Amino acid sequence: MANHSQFGFQDASSPIMEELVEFHDHALMVALAICSLVLYLLLLMLMEKLSSNTVDAQEVELIWTILPAIVLVLLALPSLQILYMMDEIDEPDLTLKAIGHQWYWTYEYTDFADLSFDSYMIPTTELPLGHFRLLEVDHRVVIPMESPIRVIVTADDVLHSWAVPTLGVKTDAIPGRLNQTSFITTRPGIFYGQCSEICGANHSFMPIVIESTPLNLFETWSSSLSS
Repeated sequence: MANHSQFGFQDASSPIMEELVEFHDHALMVALAICSLVLYLLLLMLMEKLSSNTVDAQEVELIWTILPAIVLVLLALPSLQILYMMDEIDEPDLTLKAIGHQWYWTYEYTDFADLSFDSYMIPTTELPLGHFRLLEVDHRVVIPMESPIRVIVTADDVLHSWAVPTLGVKTDAIPGRLNQTSFITTRPGIFYGQCSEICGANHSFMPIVIESTPLNLFETWSSSLSS
């Protein structure tokens, strides 16, 4: 959960998000090195006397042509690796279907015969003490921890977007189309997200709450709802 003075990402709760945070730090260090080099050269040009010795410097031209190409490769390779990892969906243990409406979510557990529910934001006037305003819902999505989860995302009316930052997932919900994403939670906890596509007047009131639990607690929860 993000706080008011936080500058970085939320704590990663999935392997994909851990890779994204690591790539962000890697790219930031590359950008820092480039900015430091450019600043050094600017200061050097301002402090040194003008000279014509660099008019014909083929070695320097060769370096400033090859060096940017090397930097781009250092950024492209890990980026492509993460993109392929995010698209990889291999034999999920659970499939969840998320349907966006104006302005709530419907969830269907397709591996169960009759397990589906609507998830509405709890109004501020009815919010229990200690819960987060505009983020808490009446029905949370409960999933088993350390299990591959596939999420099929679509919409019933307008464009929506199913996003949970701490899990590193963000998938557009488009009417008439099925998009899919996947994730694995590495720890138990409650993870918050919101609709990330402007979808109308109450766009800000479509929170997403994921509750990651051990497998035995998930089985107890699912059997209580299915019965």
